Amino acid sequence: MSIARLTGVGVRKGDSWILKEVNFEVGAGQRWVIIGPNGAGKTTLLRILATQLFPTVGTVEILDERLGAVDVFELRPRIGLTSAALLDQFEFGEKVIDIALTAAWGFTGRWREEYADEDIARAHSLLHLMEVDHLSERVFGTLSEGEKKRVQLARALMPNPELLLLDEPAAGMDIGARESMLLQLAIIALDPLSPATVMVTHHLEEIPIGTTHAIILKEGAVMSAGLIEDVINSVTVSLAFGMNIKVAHEEGRWSART
Repeated sequence: MSIARLTGVGVRKGDSWILKEVNFEVGAGQRWVIIGPNGAGKTTLLRILATQLFPTVGTVEILDERLGAVDVFELRPRIGLTSAALLDQFEFGEKVIDIALTAAWGFTGRWREEYADEDIARAHSLLHLMEVDHLSERVFGTLSEGEKKRVQLARALMPNPELLLLDEPAAGMDIGARESMLLQLAIIALDPLSPATVMVTHHLEEIPIGTTHAIILKEGAVMSAGLIEDVINSVTVSLAFGMNIKVAHEEGRWSART
């Protein structure tokens, strides 16, 4: 079953093509990672999958709906998203529990809506999974960056999405917080009931165990895509970044060094 399919997709900004001739398909149960140099188009590709950006050319099908022929506001609740841009939309004084709960309505802040006991229980359960339920009554703006990202991941899972999109979920974390986040992401990736996942990262060390597929972007084009073991290696990564890089894969984790 196809969760997302991009055919001949290009995104132009002014005279420059941010993405060009991208063909990419995410199947049910697949866990993808997008890597590539700065400016390669990684976040742009994720924004298209999140229905936040329409391509200049090409066709995009998400969850059996074609962009341009569907109300994206009805489609977006079926997609879980974490990103730095979304973090900036949350009110400083919002409670942590409400950050998670409001995903059920697609809101970024509590207003007059009512939530069933089942919704509240699910929010607490997901916060517990992310090891932040003890912070549920805390003001969101007072949390550390790592805690905020865990809350955001719980929020992304709240509506039981069919597609989960993660834009650098471990960026800016210290080693302990990063490893804790990667453990949570591995739990999600290894669960057969979890949604198909696409994650953007700048660092191979941040690829969680359980990731099945990879796509390498360079200058807006797909350089390689497929099973992660076939895509990520010293040759492809060196070509993508324009320098000699040694890639290692040990006990399910990836690393890179010059």
